[in-house]
Amino acid sequence: MRIVLVGPPGAGKGTQAAYLAKNLTIPHISTGDLFRANISQGTPLGVEAKSYMDAGNLVPDSVTIGMAEDRMEQADAAEGFLLDGFPRNLAQAEALDAYLQGKGLKLDAVLDLEVPEDEVVKRIAGRRICRKDSSHVFHVTYNQPETEGVCDACGGELYQREDDREDTVRKRLEVYHAETEPIIDFYRAQGLVATISALGKVAEVTERAMSALGSDA
Repeated sequence: MRIVLVGPPGAGKGTQAAYLAKNLTIPHISTGDLFRANISQGTPLGVEAKSYMDAGNLVPDSVTIGMAEDRMEQADAAEGFLLDGFPRNLAQAEALDAYLQGKGLKLDAVLDLEVPEDEVVKRIAGRRICRKDSSHVFHVTYNQPETEGVCDACGGELYQREDDREDTVRKRLEVYHAETEPIIDFYRAQGLVATISALGKVAEVTERAMSALGSDA
């Protein structure tokens, strides 16, 4: 299957992508991983992307599209893939369509993870990260530490990242509504969109997604 996963920040796309890719036995292709891999390996696209990032500029669509196409060419993606974070706008969606059509392929589904805006803000703004080990993540509502402000695992100080502050989250949502949301209508016109609620336990959301794809979780 060839699937695009879309949804606002805080919808749990990364978590769901990992579970879905495992259940469907297809690679999870995320934009973040593409950038990290290309930059660390020093590929021409990675070097180009880094030059823009180092200058504080946005990486052009052409670079992101090139990275995604290179990844989809790899052997493990021959029978399908799950795209997470790509396409991010209409230009990228149109480029993906053109790429697939050129290969005689097409998308099977676009999963739209739906979360109310206030819940997105609550999820992200409530996160607290350990200064000693950023893999230790807590939440003021959903995963409270035993002692407020202290990591249960290592005793490090818990803090709120700048990106997780409410005003920043709301700005990220504005960008999502303006740039990414239009691709949902683009794909809905092709009859590809399945909108599912991303509320509830992770396993429940995965089950809804697998059901929408016509598969068992």
